[in-house]
Amino acid sequence: MKRLMFVLAFAGISAFAIAQDASVPVKKYSVATNSFWSNWFITVGGNYNAFYGDQQHGLGLNNSPFKDYRRDWGFGLGIGKSFTPGFALRTKFSGVWGKAVVSEKCADNKAMKNYFSINEQAMFNMSNLLFGYNENRVWNVIPYVGAGILRNCTSNTYALDATAGIMSTWKLCKKVDIFLDGSVIMAEKKADGLYVDHTASLCLKNYDMIYSVEAGLKINLGKSNWSKVPDVDALMAMNKEQLDALNASLRDAQAENERLKNLLANQKSITETKEVVKKEFAATMQSVFFNINKSKIASRKDLVNVQEVAKYAKENGKKILVTGYADSKTGSKAYNQSLSQKRAEVVANELVKMGVSRDNIIIKAAGGVNDLSPISYNRRATVELQ
Repeated sequence: MKRLMFVLAFAGISAFAIAQDASVPVKKYSVATNSFWSNWFITVGGNYNAFYGDQQHGLGLNNSPFKDYRRDWGFGLGIGKSFTPGFALRTKFSGVWGKAVVSEKCADNKAMKNYFSINEQAMFNMSNLLFGYNENRVWNVIPYVGAGILRNCTSNTYALDATAGIMSTWKLCKKVDIFLDGSVIMAEKKADGLYVDHTASLCLKNYDMIYSVEAGLKINLGKSNWSKVPDVDALMAMNKEQLDALNASLRDAQAENERLKNLLANQKSITETKEVVKKEFAATMQSVFFNINKSKIASRKDLVNVQEVAKYAKENGKKILVTGYADSKTGSKAYNQSLSQKRAEVVANELVKMGVSRDNIIIKAAGGVNDLSPISYNRRATVELQ
């Protein structure tokens, strides 16, 4: 019993500890560093571009990006790597078959331009930077800046450029996002292959500008998620709380163990007490009563206690003394002696039926007596251990 209760108490403590370990606190803005080959991605999409060349200033042209003389269609392809949930680098290629305004007098004189740009971009995931990394987040906002080179294949010119934009992504599944990207490229004024001298050298009209909107897919390669870093301080605090709780549970278990030990000790005392009581009961004289002038037992219920005496005598090898009595107020002395003998023999026969050897039964006839009151109590046979 003691071992069983201790095992149950220990099992309860273990279950408590396991339940507590199921939740580990982590830092909101910290993650574990992944390998170099993790967190790569590619972007592919189609874009709409509006070209604003430096030479168009002074022509009075409509600045709408949807005008035919500045509307360009193209495509974009990029490959990048996220170094943290909040920072990534991307190499972006954009190719355009476009137009540039070349006449200072009208918008009808246009030149077809075949050009592309390659830019290295630094990307900042503001959703993760501001709100912490969340693997299940659906929407992310990612502004970026970069620089590179623009190649005009038609005019065989090169120009340095700078770019800035904002990408918004929506998660389709673990590996694929859709994105919408708005950006601007500011290139040297020779990018379109034409040169117009402007006196305000530091204003935007000294640059060729390309405004772009792109939509497509962002595809994550290999491992794309990040593992949270455990919050050591919070973990230590939680472990202290768990340790305190475990110590409290252990103290309770020890108290319960002590209680059970005392209970077992008391149980032993109770058992010993029962044995003493049983022995004392068996050693007590038991009486079997008879009706007047009869040697037949008046009530067999009197034999219940006699059975206990017989059992104890058999288990411990004891002899039993059976003494018969008659009341002295009825009958002669000789008659009462004979009647008490018969009563003793009747009880002795019952003891034999209970398994007591006849050799262990001593029969005694006491004749007529007046020991008890009322007088009828003297009409009996007694049974006692020797």
